[in-house]
Amino acid sequence: MLVYRLTGSALLTGLTVSLDALPYLLLGLPAGAFADRLDRKTIMVGADLTSAVLLVSVPVAAALDRLTVAHLLAVAFLGNAMFVLFDAANFGALPTLVGREHIAEANALVYGTANALDVVVPAAVGALLVVLEPSSVLAFDAATFVGSALLIRAIARPMSDRHRIPVLGLGAQIGEGVAFIRAHRPVLVMTLVAATQAVAIGGLVGQLVVLLDQQLGVREGDVRLGVAWAVWGAGGVAGSAVTPWLARRLGAARTVLLGLPLSAAMAVAAGLAPTFATVVAALAAWGVVVTVVILGTINYRQEVTPEPLQSRVNTTARMLSYGGGWPIGALVAGAVAERSTARAGVLTTAAVLVAGAVAVQFSSLRAVGAGGGVAAET
Repeated sequence: MLVYRLTGSALLTGLTVSLDALPYLLLGLPAGAFADRLDRKTIMVGADLTSAVLLVSVPVAAALDRLTVAHLLAVAFLGNAMFVLFDAANFGALPTLVGREHIAEANALVYGTANALDVVVPAAVGALLVVLEPSSVLAFDAATFVGSALLIRAIARPMSDRHRIPVLGLGAQIGEGVAFIRAHRPVLVMTLVAATQAVAIGGLVGQLVVLLDQQLGVREGDVRLGVAWAVWGAGGVAGSAVTPWLARRLGAARTVLLGLPLSAAMAVAAGLAPTFATVVAALAAWGVVVTVVILGTINYRQEVTPEPLQSRVNTTARMLSYGGGWPIGALVAGAVAERSTARAGVLTTAAVLVAGAVAVQFSSLRAVGAGGGVAAET
């Protein structure tokens, strides 16, 4: 919102969103190796505190009348570089803390809690933006990172099995994670298909503010902006709630197979929605199926990946899907919107997801999904 206000550019707004994921593409491989090599708790706490410092620099610069687009883009990039480090450690820590038999329930709890906050926080932010500058709201965001660091520091149980981690060079460690994904065909297929979903999500998130402005007259200071983001989070809460049940009934692979076509349909519906009410309905429904598919891919990877490879395999897969797909989607949608409309940008990236949803139905994942369970490692 700050970038769109300063520039009025759909392309630069899309670029800002692309910086959410670009660090994953650039840093995912070494981050995964570091998280399997070093103490995961230390990495997570350090990443949180650094993120807090970066975010609080925005309201400070605004108060001094020194805030620029370059500053915002730098904070977006560096803050999300810290997220890559945090996420890499988190991917390895969770299975170690809860055990493989509880991965689906644990991921659903973690993502469900995050999505519940996504319902409350955007609506609260929308209300705050009526009376506060967008830069001031980021001070609250910085405080949450400090709280996260304190909570993680309080966890007493170990987050790494130090005895099983081989002592290898960084390059060799990275190679092990990449080799596992290449050899495990279902994981590779899920990773590539997840990239098409990330393209569509990046396109929507990158252009939602512009879409609501251009097509529906919903502008900065309108509480409906917060509502639009909140319903996406509400869908995520619902998706998190049903994922463990789907995992038990269908297995992670079959859940992904069934969820992707629905996700593609909702992406198209969000782009075509003619009124605010229909946009909200499409976002809520898409939030459900997006979460189910994302959790399905994560659950499957964590179930079949050996503990010493958890951070490397999961960050490599996320680098290829989220790190590659999200910035591509945001930039493509922004470029199309700059020349045409935000709606055309969103629909362009949704078409990529439609292609991915069709392709996965003819992939090796169908053999895994037919069994309804976890595939053996190949």
